[in-house]
Amino acid sequence: MPFQPRADLPRCAVVDLGSNSVRMVVYEGLSRNPITIFNEKAVLRLGRGLQTTGRLNEEGMAQAFTVMQRYHAVARAMGAHPFEVLATAAVRDATNGPDFVARLTASLPDVPIRVLSGEQEAEFSAMGVLCGIPAADGVLADIGGGSLELVRLVAGERGASRTLPIGVIRLTERAGGDPVAARAIVESELATVPWLPEAAGRDLYVVGGAWRALARIHMGQVGYPLPLVHHYEIGREEARGLAGVVAGAGRRALERLPFISRRRIDDLPYAAVVLRRLLRATGVRRVVFSASGLREGWFMQRLPAADREVDPLLAAGWELAARLGRDPALPPALIAWTEPLFPGEAQPARRLREAACWMSDIGSHEHPEFRGEQSFLRVLRHPGIGLDHQARAFLALAIAMRYEVEADAPFLHPARLLLDVAAAHRAEVLGIALRLAYTLSAGTPDLLAGTGLRLERGKLVLALQPNSGVFAGEAVVRRLDRLAQALGLEAGTETSAAAAA
Repeated sequence: MPFQPRADLPRCAVVDLGSNSVRMVVYEGLSRNPITIFNEKAVLRLGRGLQTTGRLNEEGMAQAFTVMQRYHAVARAMGAHPFEVLATAAVRDATNGPDFVARLTASLPDVPIRVLSGEQEAEFSAMGVLCGIPAADGVLADIGGGSLELVRLVAGERGASRTLPIGVIRLTERAGGDPVAARAIVESELATVPWLPEAAGRDLYVVGGAWRALARIHMGQVGYPLPLVHHYEIGREEARGLAGVVAGAGRRALERLPFISRRRIDDLPYAAVVLRRLLRATGVRRVVFSASGLREGWFMQRLPAADREVDPLLAAGWELAARLGRDPALPPALIAWTEPLFPGEAQPARRLREAACWMSDIGSHEHPEFRGEQSFLRVLRHPGIGLDHQARAFLALAIAMRYEVEADAPFLHPARLLLDVAAAHRAEVLGIALRLAYTLSAGTPDLLAGTGLRLERGKLVLALQPNSGVFAGEAVVRRLDRLAQALGLEAGTETSAAAAA
Protein backbone atom coordinates (compact mmCIF):
# COMPACT_ATOMS: atom_id res chain seq x y z
CA MET A 1 0.00 0.00 0.00
CA PRO A 2 1.45 3.44 -0.93
CA PHE A 3 2.66 5.62 1.90
CA GLN A 4 0.09 8.09 3.19
CA PRO A 5 1.75 11.37 4.24
CA ARG A 6 0.47 13.34 7.19
CA ALA A 7 -2.29 15.79 6.33
CA ASP A 8 -0.16 18.72 7.52
CA LEU A 9 2.87 17.52 5.52
CA PRO A 10 1.54 16.80 2.03
CA ARG A 11 3.97 15.64 -0.59
CA CYS A 12 4.23 16.70 -4.20
CA ALA A 13 6.63 15.76 -6.99
CA VAL A 14 7.87 17.35 -10.18
CA VAL A 15 10.04 16.10 -13.02
CA ASP A 16 12.20 18.53 -14.98
CA LEU A 17 12.58 16.87 -18.39
CA GLY A 18 15.39 18.84 -19.92
CA SER A 19 17.61 18.72 -22.99
CA ASN A 20 20.53 17.27 -21.06
CA SER A 21 19.07 15.51 -18.01
CA VAL A 22 15.86 14.54 -16.31
CA ARG A 23 15.46 15.15 -12.59
CA MET A 24 12.71 14.26 -10.15
CA VAL A 25 12.24 16.09 -6.85
CA VAL A 26 9.76 15.24 -4.10
CA TYR A 27 8.85 18.04 -1.69
CA GLU A 28 7.29 17.62 1.74
CA GLY A 29 4.93 20.18 3.24
CA LEU A 30 3.98 23.64 2.00
CA SER A 31 6.90 25.48 3.54
CA ARG A 32 8.20 28.89 2.42
CA ASN A 33 11.53 27.05 2.25
CA PRO A 34 10.84 24.02 0.02
CA ILE A 35 11.89 20.83 1.81
CA THR A 36 13.29 18.22 -0.57
CA ILE A 37 13.00 14.63 0.62
CA PHE A 38 13.95 12.91 -2.66
CA ASN A 39 16.12 14.10 -5.53
CA GLU A 40 17.29 11.90 -8.41
CA LYS A 41 18.79 12.72 -11.79
CA ALA A 42 19.44 10.76 -14.96
CA VAL A 43 21.51 12.10 -17.86
CA LEU A 44 19.57 11.33 -21.05
CA ARG A 45 20.81 14.05 -23.45
CA LEU A 46 17.49 14.18 -25.26
CA GLY A 47 18.70 17.26 -27.09
CA ARG A 48 21.86 15.67 -28.51
CA GLY A 49 21.77 16.02 -32.31
CA LEU A 50 18.71 18.30 -32.25
CA GLN A 51 20.57 21.14 -33.96
CA THR A 52 21.34 19.04 -37.03
CA THR A 53 18.40 16.60 -37.17
CA GLY A 54 15.62 18.67 -35.62
CA ARG A 55 14.62 15.58 -33.67
CA LEU A 56 15.01 14.25 -30.12
CA ASN A 57 17.78 11.74 -29.64
CA GLU A 58 16.44 8.19 -30.12
CA GLU A 59 18.59 6.63 -27.42
CA GLY A 60 17.63 9.37 -24.98
CA MET A 61 13.93 8.84 -25.67
CA ALA A 62 14.21 5.09 -25.07
CA GLN A 63 15.91 5.72 -21.74
CA ALA A 64 13.33 8.38 -20.86
CA PHE A 65 10.44 5.90 -20.89
CA THR A 66 12.29 3.64 -18.43
CA VAL A 67 13.30 6.51 -16.16
CA MET A 68 9.82 8.02 -16.17
CA GLN A 69 8.24 4.70 -15.22
CA ARG A 70 10.58 4.61 -12.23
CA TYR A 71 9.78 8.17 -11.23
CA HIS A 72 6.06 7.44 -11.46
CA ALA A 73 6.53 4.42 -9.19
CA VAL A 74 8.55 6.50 -6.73
CA ALA A 75 5.85 9.19 -6.59
CA ARG A 76 3.15 6.60 -5.90
CA ALA A 77 5.22 4.79 -3.26
CA MET A 78 6.04 8.06 -1.48
CA GLY A 79 2.45 9.31 -1.57
CA ALA A 80 3.36 12.39 -3.64
CA HIS A 81 0.46 14.24 -5.23
CA PRO A 82 0.37 16.06 -7.52
CA PHE A 83 3.06 14.49 -9.68
CA GLU A 84 3.78 16.55 -12.79
CA VAL A 85 6.30 16.56 -15.63
CA LEU A 86 7.70 19.82 -17.05
CA ALA A 87 9.34 19.43 -20.45
CA THR A 88 11.59 22.22 -21.70
CA ALA A 89 13.58 23.31 -24.76
CA ALA A 90 14.42 20.04 -26.48
CA VAL A 91 10.88 18.68 -26.36
CA ARG A 92 9.22 21.95 -27.39
CA ASP A 93 11.64 22.51 -30.30
CA ALA A 94 11.93 18.99 -31.74
CA THR A 95 9.78 17.96 -34.69
CA ASN A 96 9.12 14.64 -32.96
CA GLY A 97 8.45 16.31 -29.61
CA PRO A 98 4.64 16.01 -29.86
CA ASP A 99 4.89 12.32 -30.73
CA PHE A 100 7.26 11.74 -27.80
CA VAL A 101 4.86 13.49 -25.42
CA ALA A 102 1.92 11.47 -26.77
CA ARG A 103 3.77 8.20 -26.20
CA LEU A 104 4.86 9.32 -22.75
CA THR A 105 1.29 10.30 -21.88
CA ALA A 106 0.03 6.90 -22.99
CA SER A 107 2.51 5.17 -20.70
CA LEU A 108 1.69 7.52 -17.78
CA PRO A 109 -2.03 8.23 -18.31
CA ASP A 110 -2.65 9.92 -14.96
CA VAL A 111 0.43 12.18 -15.03
CA PRO A 112 0.15 15.77 -16.39
CA ILE A 113 2.93 16.49 -18.88
CA ARG A 114 3.40 20.16 -19.62
CA VAL A 115 5.59 21.34 -22.48
CA LEU A 116 6.69 24.77 -21.33
CA SER A 117 7.11 27.65 -23.71
CA GLY A 118 10.28 29.68 -23.41
CA GLU A 119 8.32 32.39 -21.58
CA GLN A 120 6.83 29.87 -19.15
CA GLU A 121 10.23 28.33 -18.49
CA ALA A 122 11.66 31.76 -17.76
CA GLU A 123 8.73 32.52 -15.43
CA PHE A 124 9.25 29.33 -13.42
CA SER A 125 12.99 29.94 -13.19
CA ALA A 126 12.45 33.50 -12.00
CA MET A 127 9.98 32.40 -9.34
CA GLY A 128 12.49 29.81 -8.16
CA VAL A 129 15.28 32.35 -7.81
CA LEU A 130 13.01 34.87 -6.08
CA CYS A 131 11.91 32.10 -3.72
CA GLY A 132 15.40 32.14 -2.22
CA ILE A 133 16.50 35.69 -3.06
CA PRO A 134 13.34 37.81 -2.75
CA ALA A 135 15.04 41.13 -3.43
CA ALA A 136 17.07 39.95 -6.44
CA ASP A 137 18.01 42.85 -8.71
CA GLY A 138 19.75 42.40 -12.04
CA VAL A 139 19.48 39.57 -14.57
CA LEU A 140 18.63 35.91 -14.14
CA ALA A 141 20.34 33.51 -16.53
CA ASP A 142 19.20 29.86 -16.49
CA ILE A 143 21.27 27.62 -18.75
CA GLY A 144 20.20 24.16 -19.77
CA GLY A 145 21.15 21.81 -22.55
CA GLY A 146 18.96 23.42 -25.20
CA SER A 147 18.33 27.00 -24.21
CA LEU A 148 19.34 29.97 -22.10
CA GLU A 149 16.52 31.76 -20.29
CA LEU A 150 17.16 35.41 -19.44
CA VAL A 151 14.91 37.40 -17.11
CA ARG A 152 15.24 41.00 -15.97
CA LEU A 153 14.75 41.23 -12.20
CA VAL A 154 14.05 44.62 -10.63
CA ALA A 155 14.09 44.73 -6.82
CA GLY A 156 12.40 41.35 -6.55
CA GLU A 157 9.97 41.87 -9.43
CA ARG A 158 10.08 39.93 -12.70
CA GLY A 159 10.49 42.00 -15.83
CA ALA A 160 11.18 41.23 -19.49
CA SER A 161 12.38 37.76 -20.49
CA ARG A 162 13.94 36.06 -23.51
CA THR A 163 14.81 32.51 -24.47
CA LEU A 164 17.91 31.98 -26.62
CA PRO A 165 18.99 28.72 -28.36
CA ILE A 166 22.40 28.59 -26.68
CA GLY A 167 22.09 25.86 -24.06
CA VAL A 168 25.34 23.94 -23.66
CA ILE A 169 24.41 20.99 -25.92
CA ARG A 170 22.90 23.12 -28.67
CA LEU A 171 25.73 25.65 -28.52
CA THR A 172 28.32 22.89 -28.79
CA GLU A 173 26.63 21.57 -31.94
CA ARG A 174 26.08 25.00 -33.46
CA ALA A 175 29.76 25.80 -32.95
CA GLY A 176 30.96 22.47 -34.31
CA GLY A 177 32.69 21.71 -31.04
CA ASP A 178 34.80 24.87 -31.20
CA PRO A 179 34.61 27.18 -28.15
CA VAL A 180 36.07 30.04 -30.19
CA ALA A 181 33.26 29.77 -32.73
CA ALA A 182 30.81 29.52 -29.83
CA ARG A 183 31.89 32.96 -28.64
CA ALA A 184 30.69 34.65 -31.83
CA ILE A 185 27.39 32.75 -31.71
CA VAL A 186 26.75 33.80 -28.11
CA GLU A 187 27.65 37.42 -28.82
CA SER A 188 25.24 37.47 -31.74
CA GLU A 189 22.40 35.97 -29.70
CA LEU A 190 22.91 38.26 -26.70
CA ALA A 191 22.94 41.29 -28.99
CA THR A 192 19.25 40.62 -29.67
CA VAL A 193 18.34 41.32 -26.02
CA PRO A 194 18.29 45.13 -25.73
CA TRP A 195 17.67 45.34 -21.97
CA LEU A 196 20.76 43.44 -20.82
CA PRO A 197 22.82 46.63 -20.22
CA GLU A 198 20.17 47.76 -17.70
CA ALA A 199 21.78 45.33 -15.24
CA ALA A 200 25.05 47.28 -15.13
CA GLY A 201 26.32 47.53 -11.57
CA ARG A 202 23.77 44.97 -10.36
CA ASP A 203 23.92 41.17 -10.04
CA LEU A 204 23.83 38.24 -12.42
CA TYR A 205 21.89 35.31 -10.90
CA VAL A 206 22.95 32.09 -12.60
CA VAL A 207 21.00 28.83 -12.54
CA GLY A 208 21.85 25.47 -14.08
CA GLY A 209 24.05 22.46 -13.45
CA ALA A 210 26.87 23.58 -15.74
CA TRP A 211 27.24 26.87 -13.89
CA ARG A 212 27.00 25.17 -10.50
CA ALA A 213 29.94 23.07 -11.63
CA LEU A 214 31.89 26.29 -12.29
CA ALA A 215 31.08 27.45 -8.77
CA ARG A 216 32.45 24.22 -7.29
CA ILE A 217 35.65 24.63 -9.27
CA HIS A 218 36.08 28.14 -7.89
CA MET A 219 35.35 27.00 -4.32
CA GLY A 220 38.04 24.36 -4.64
CA GLN A 221 40.55 26.84 -6.02
CA VAL A 222 40.10 29.37 -3.21
CA GLY A 223 39.53 26.88 -0.37
CA TYR A 224 36.09 28.30 0.41
CA PRO A 225 34.96 27.30 3.93
CA LEU A 226 31.30 26.50 3.18
CA PRO A 227 30.80 24.17 0.21
CA LEU A 228 27.23 25.22 -0.61
CA VAL A 229 26.68 26.50 -4.14
CA HIS A 230 23.38 28.22 -3.38
CA HIS A 231 24.01 31.92 -2.68
CA TYR A 232 27.73 31.56 -3.51
CA GLU A 233 28.95 34.93 -4.76
CA ILE A 234 32.01 35.97 -6.72
CA GLY A 235 33.00 39.37 -8.05
CA ARG A 236 32.86 40.27 -11.71
CA GLU A 237 36.58 40.01 -12.36
CA GLU A 238 36.89 36.71 -10.49
CA ALA A 239 34.01 35.29 -12.52
CA ARG A 240 35.55 36.61 -15.72
CA GLY A 241 38.89 35.01 -14.89
CA LEU A 242 37.29 31.68 -13.96
CA ALA A 243 35.25 31.60 -17.16
CA GLY A 244 38.29 32.49 -19.24
CA VAL A 245 40.39 29.69 -17.75
CA VAL A 246 37.66 27.06 -18.20
CA ALA A 247 36.70 28.18 -21.71
CA GLY A 248 40.31 27.91 -22.86
CA ALA A 249 41.23 24.69 -21.06
CA GLY A 250 41.51 21.36 -22.79
CA ARG A 251 39.80 18.22 -21.54
CA ARG A 252 42.90 16.97 -19.70
CA ALA A 253 43.33 20.26 -17.90
CA LEU A 254 39.66 20.27 -16.90
CA GLU A 255 39.93 16.74 -15.53
CA ARG A 256 42.62 17.94 -13.11
CA LEU A 257 40.50 20.75 -11.69
CA PRO A 258 39.15 20.19 -8.15
CA PHE A 259 35.57 19.11 -7.46
CA ILE A 260 34.65 18.64 -11.12
CA SER A 261 32.02 16.20 -12.35
CA ARG A 262 33.24 14.15 -15.30
CA ARG A 263 29.75 14.31 -16.79
CA ARG A 264 30.10 18.08 -17.04
CA ILE A 265 33.55 18.24 -18.63
CA ASP A 266 32.32 18.47 -22.22
CA ASP A 267 29.77 21.16 -21.34
CA LEU A 268 31.93 23.37 -19.16
CA PRO A 269 33.85 25.31 -21.84
CA TYR A 270 30.57 26.35 -23.47
CA ALA A 271 28.93 27.27 -20.18
CA ALA A 272 32.03 29.35 -19.48
CA VAL A 273 31.81 31.08 -22.86
CA VAL A 274 28.20 32.04 -22.21
CA LEU A 275 29.04 33.33 -18.73
CA ARG A 276 31.95 35.44 -19.96
CA ARG A 277 29.86 36.96 -22.78
CA LEU A 278 27.03 37.69 -20.32
CA LEU A 279 29.41 39.51 -18.02
CA ARG A 280 30.42 41.75 -20.91
CA ALA A 281 26.87 42.30 -22.17
CA THR A 282 25.38 43.14 -18.77
CA GLY A 283 28.16 44.96 -16.92
CA VAL A 284 27.10 43.33 -13.64
CA ARG A 285 29.17 43.77 -10.49
CA ARG A 286 29.07 40.16 -9.32
CA VAL A 287 27.70 36.67 -10.00
CA VAL A 288 25.33 34.97 -7.55
CA PHE A 289 24.81 31.23 -7.98
CA SER A 290 21.34 29.86 -7.29
CA ALA A 291 20.48 26.21 -6.69
CA SER A 292 16.78 27.03 -6.94
CA GLY A 293 15.17 27.53 -10.29
CA LEU A 294 12.47 25.95 -12.42
CA ARG A 295 11.46 23.21 -9.97
CA GLU A 296 11.27 25.56 -7.00
CA GLY A 297 9.28 27.96 -9.16
CA TRP A 298 6.77 25.19 -9.80
CA PHE A 299 6.60 24.57 -6.05
CA MET A 300 6.14 28.26 -5.28
CA GLN A 301 3.10 28.44 -7.57
CA ARG A 302 1.42 25.93 -5.27
CA LEU A 303 1.83 28.16 -2.22
CA PRO A 304 -0.87 30.66 -1.24
CA ALA A 305 0.05 34.16 -2.38
CA ALA A 306 0.40 35.39 1.21
CA ASP A 307 2.93 32.65 1.99
CA ARG A 308 5.01 33.54 -1.06
CA GLU A 309 5.47 37.04 0.38
CA VAL A 310 6.97 35.80 3.67
CA ASP A 311 10.67 36.40 4.31
CA PRO A 312 12.29 32.95 3.80
CA LEU A 313 14.97 33.65 6.42
CA LEU A 314 12.41 34.35 9.14
CA ALA A 315 10.30 31.44 7.90
CA ALA A 316 13.27 29.15 8.45
CA GLY A 317 13.50 30.40 12.04
CA TRP A 318 9.79 29.90 12.66
CA GLU A 319 9.89 26.38 11.24
CA LEU A 320 12.88 25.39 13.37
CA ALA A 321 11.26 26.83 16.49
CA ALA A 322 8.01 24.95 15.83
CA ARG A 323 9.82 21.67 15.24
CA LEU A 324 12.65 21.79 17.79
CA GLY A 325 11.92 24.50 20.38
CA ARG A 326 10.21 23.98 23.73
CA ASP A 327 7.90 27.01 23.80
CA PRO A 328 6.80 28.86 20.65
CA ALA A 329 5.88 31.92 22.75
CA LEU A 330 9.48 32.48 23.89
CA PRO A 331 11.17 33.76 20.68
CA PRO A 332 8.99 36.91 20.41
CA ALA A 333 9.77 37.65 24.06
CA LEU A 334 13.50 37.20 23.35
CA ILE A 335 13.30 39.62 20.42
CA ALA A 336 11.94 42.32 22.74
CA TRP A 337 14.29 41.37 25.61
CA THR A 338 17.48 41.68 23.49
CA GLU A 339 16.44 44.91 21.73
CA PRO A 340 17.98 47.31 24.31
CA LEU A 341 21.41 45.83 23.57
CA PHE A 342 21.38 47.07 19.97
CA PRO A 343 20.38 50.76 19.84
CA GLY A 344 20.11 52.24 16.38
CA GLU A 345 19.79 48.80 14.82
CA ALA A 346 19.31 48.77 11.04
CA GLN A 347 16.60 46.57 9.53
CA PRO A 348 18.96 43.94 8.02
CA ALA A 349 20.61 43.50 11.40
CA ARG A 350 17.25 43.32 13.18
CA ARG A 351 16.12 40.64 10.72
CA LEU A 352 19.11 38.49 11.66
CA ARG A 353 18.55 39.07 15.37
CA GLU A 354 14.92 38.03 15.07
CA ALA A 355 15.87 34.88 13.19
CA ALA A 356 18.48 34.02 15.84
CA CYS A 357 15.88 34.39 18.60
CA TRP A 358 13.56 32.03 16.75
CA MET A 359 16.36 29.49 16.31
CA SER A 360 17.78 29.85 19.81
CA ASP A 361 16.29 26.69 21.35
CA ILE A 362 16.96 24.20 18.57
CA GLY A 363 19.46 22.24 20.67
CA SER A 364 17.07 21.61 23.54
CA HIS A 365 16.63 17.95 22.67
CA GLU A 366 20.27 17.22 21.78
CA HIS A 367 22.80 15.50 24.03
CA PRO A 368 24.04 18.13 26.53
CA GLU A 369 27.68 17.53 25.57
CA PHE A 370 27.05 18.33 21.92
CA ARG A 371 24.25 20.89 21.88
CA GLY A 372 26.46 23.74 20.80
CA GLU A 373 28.18 21.95 17.94
CA GLN A 374 25.03 20.19 16.72
CA SER A 375 23.06 23.43 16.74
CA PHE A 376 25.87 25.31 14.99
CA LEU A 377 26.05 22.74 12.20
CA ARG A 378 22.27 22.52 11.88
CA VAL A 379 22.07 26.26 11.20
CA LEU A 380 25.20 26.52 9.05
CA ARG A 381 24.00 23.67 6.81
CA HIS A 382 20.28 24.38 6.97
CA PRO A 383 18.48 23.53 3.70
CA GLY A 384 16.52 26.79 3.74
CA ILE A 385 17.06 28.57 0.43
CA GLY A 386 16.63 32.05 1.90
CA LEU A 387 19.86 31.95 3.94
CA ASP A 388 22.86 33.46 2.22
CA HIS A 389 26.31 32.42 3.44
CA GLN A 390 26.89 35.39 5.71
CA ALA A 391 23.46 34.94 7.32
CA ARG A 392 24.21 31.25 7.90
CA ALA A 393 27.53 32.12 9.51
CA PHE A 394 26.06 34.86 11.71
CA LEU A 395 23.15 32.76 12.94
CA ALA A 396 25.24 29.65 13.47
CA LEU A 397 27.83 31.58 15.50
CA ALA A 398 25.14 33.30 17.59
CA ILE A 399 23.43 29.97 18.37
CA ALA A 400 26.75 28.33 19.25
CA MET A 401 27.50 31.14 21.70
CA ARG A 402 23.98 30.80 23.13
CA TYR A 403 25.09 27.28 24.11
CA GLU A 404 28.28 28.70 25.63
CA VAL A 405 30.67 27.19 23.13
CA GLU A 406 34.29 28.27 23.56
CA ALA A 407 34.95 31.23 21.28
CA ASP A 408 37.97 29.51 19.72
CA ALA A 409 36.31 26.12 19.15
CA PRO A 410 37.71 24.69 15.88
CA PHE A 411 34.31 23.90 14.41
CA LEU A 412 33.44 27.63 14.47
CA HIS A 413 36.22 28.34 11.96
CA PRO A 414 34.05 28.40 8.78
CA ALA A 415 31.69 30.96 10.29
CA ARG A 416 34.54 33.20 11.41
CA LEU A 417 36.06 33.13 7.92
CA LEU A 418 32.75 34.23 6.40
CA LEU A 419 32.12 37.14 8.77
CA ASP A 420 33.93 40.42 9.22
CA VAL A 421 35.05 41.44 12.71
CA ALA A 422 32.02 43.63 13.42
CA ALA A 423 29.48 40.99 12.35
CA ALA A 424 31.22 38.24 14.32
CA HIS A 425 31.25 40.43 17.43
CA ARG A 426 27.58 41.22 17.06
CA ALA A 427 26.79 37.51 16.73
CA GLU A 428 28.81 36.77 19.86
CA VAL A 429 27.06 39.50 21.87
CA LEU A 430 23.66 38.24 20.78
CA GLY A 431 24.56 34.63 21.59
CA ILE A 432 25.87 35.54 25.05
CA ALA A 433 22.72 37.57 25.73
CA LEU A 434 20.55 34.63 24.71
CA ARG A 435 22.52 32.38 27.04
CA LEU A 436 21.77 34.76 29.92
CA ALA A 437 18.09 34.87 28.94
CA TYR A 438 17.79 31.08 29.01
CA THR A 439 19.62 30.90 32.34
CA LEU A 440 17.12 33.34 33.85
CA SER A 441 13.99 31.95 32.25
CA ALA A 442 14.53 28.19 31.95
CA GLY A 443 13.28 28.65 28.41
CA THR A 444 9.87 30.07 29.43
CA PRO A 445 8.36 33.47 28.61
CA ASP A 446 6.69 33.70 32.02
CA LEU A 447 10.00 33.77 33.89
CA LEU A 448 11.68 35.97 31.29
CA ALA A 449 8.90 38.52 31.85
CA GLY A 450 10.26 39.07 35.36
CA THR A 451 13.55 40.38 33.99
CA GLY A 452 14.83 43.15 31.76
CA LEU A 453 18.04 44.68 30.40
CA ARG A 454 18.96 48.31 29.87
CA LEU A 455 22.03 50.36 29.04
CA GLU A 456 22.61 53.20 31.45
CA ARG A 457 25.62 55.55 31.59
CA GLY A 458 28.29 53.02 30.63
CA LYS A 459 26.61 50.21 32.54
CA LEU A 460 24.58 47.14 31.64
CA VAL A 461 21.78 46.73 34.17
CA LEU A 462 19.82 43.54 34.71
CA ALA A 463 16.51 44.31 36.40
CA LEU A 464 14.75 41.54 38.34
CA GLN A 465 11.25 41.57 39.74
CA PRO A 466 11.00 40.23 43.30
CA ASN A 467 9.09 36.99 43.89
CA SER A 468 9.17 36.19 40.17
CA GLY A 469 11.19 32.97 40.41
CA VAL A 470 14.42 34.58 39.18
CA PHE A 471 17.39 35.83 41.17
CA ALA A 472 21.00 36.85 40.62
CA GLY A 473 22.66 33.55 41.42
CA GLU A 474 26.23 32.64 40.55
CA ALA A 475 25.45 31.50 37.01
CA VAL A 476 23.40 34.62 36.29
CA VAL A 477 26.09 36.96 37.62
CA ARG A 478 28.81 35.18 35.66
CA ARG A 479 26.89 35.34 32.40
CA LEU A 480 25.82 38.94 32.98
CA ASP A 481 29.47 39.87 33.55
CA ARG A 482 30.45 38.13 30.35
CA LEU A 483 27.80 40.00 28.37
CA ALA A 484 28.85 43.33 29.88
CA GLN A 485 32.48 42.58 29.06
CA ALA A 486 31.57 41.80 25.44
CA LEU A 487 29.81 45.17 25.26
CA GLY A 488 32.68 47.02 26.95
CA LEU A 489 30.50 47.95 29.94
CA GLU A 490 30.24 47.35 33.65
CA ALA A 491 27.51 45.03 34.94
CA GLY A 492 24.92 45.65 37.64
CA THR A 493 21.69 44.17 38.93
CA GLU A 494 18.56 45.78 40.28
CA THR A 495 15.71 44.10 42.15
CA SER A 496 12.47 46.02 42.28
CA ALA A 497 9.12 45.88 40.60
CA ALA A 498 9.52 49.41 39.31
CA ALA A 499 12.97 48.77 37.86
CA ALA A 500 11.89 45.78 35.80
CA ALA A 501 8.63 47.27 34.61
